[in-house]
Amino acid sequence: MVRNISGFGQYNLLNNAYSSSDWYLNITSRYFKSNHDFKGTQHLSFPEDSIQTIHSLTTDITLSRLLPKGWSLSLSLPFGVNNRSSKIEHGGISNPFHTTHSFGLGDIRFTVYKWLLAPAAKQKINIQLGLGIKLPTGDYKYQDYFYRKEDSAVLAPVGTSIQLGDGGTGLIAETVIFYILSSRISVHGNFYYLANPRDQNGTSNLLGRPPTTFALKEIVKAGGDVNSVPDQYSVRVGGDFQLKNWVFSLGLRDEGIPVYDLMGGSNGFRRPGHNTSIEPGIVYSKGQASVYVYIPVIVLTKEKQSAAEKRESENRNEYVHRPGNSTDYFVLAGVQFRF
Repeated sequence: MVRNISGFGQYNLLNNAYSSSDWYLNITSRYFKSNHDFKGTQHLSFPEDSIQTIHSLTTDITLSRLLPKGWSLSLSLPFGVNNRSSKIEHGGISNPFHTTHSFGLGDIRFTVYKWLLAPAAKQKINIQLGLGIKLPTGDYKYQDYFYRKEDSAVLAPVGTSIQLGDGGTGLIAETVIFYILSSRISVHGNFYYLANPRDQNGTSNLLGRPPTTFALKEIVKAGGDVNSVPDQYSVRVGGDFQLKNWVFSLGLRDEGIPVYDLMGGSNGFRRPGHNTSIEPGIVYSKGQASVYVYIPVIVLTKEKQSAAEKRESENRNEYVHRPGNSTDYFVLAGVQFRF
């Protein structure tokens, strides 16, 4: 449901709004293994032969330039290494498991930030606004081989869950707010939204299968055979406790893909829904460097019916809602250098 585009998305207590550094370099990796199917909030149980497993690792390299009067610029380059293992996508459960892969550059982001209050060394509260653009630099039609039979393979676009990009030029809006309660305790909130005006990117999601069966014909008729270019969002609120060079964090995170976009069409294939997580984290800083690990543990997954499935339901005069894939937890880990 959620692709690795929102980067770190955490406010770091050790930095506040004030910093004596001119440049920041963040290298953040996000990893998850996804092998659970959901319809709505219901966790579906399928035979082992029917399970599809996704491994996703994205490393985000972000260079930020701090400017006078609370302004800053940020350039983010994500790189992805993904794979998806399945029998169903490769001829059915009577066949062995096969794996499709993707590797390479994702969608580059450039963002301008501004602290609304003049940054100061002992500041209690501040709000930062960010506006940016996401460029369609990631390959959104990455291909690999699908095995219809053991002795024959078809080269076709891999599933959307492991595509490197979405094919859209997106608009980014971000907000960060913090409040220092004491010398050790603070609270903060983050909001991130990516608006993708493009409707569909023209990439087939039939995984090399010809649209000949009844089900596939109905999917094509409803427009669900071509990948959508969806919006995405991430919200996080939490608190931090500082102890010398350590910061211990606990937050609540929610992130997902809406059924309908703010701008443009919402046609094509997407898997809308959201994950709500409890997110503990820890940061250690020494000199001009910080190391951090955050582990969001998902407590609620809600997978929703897409716009294409709604049209298919109307065409077939029956309710159509296919399951989506999610995970139990994921890991955010990285380093930050100030210079």
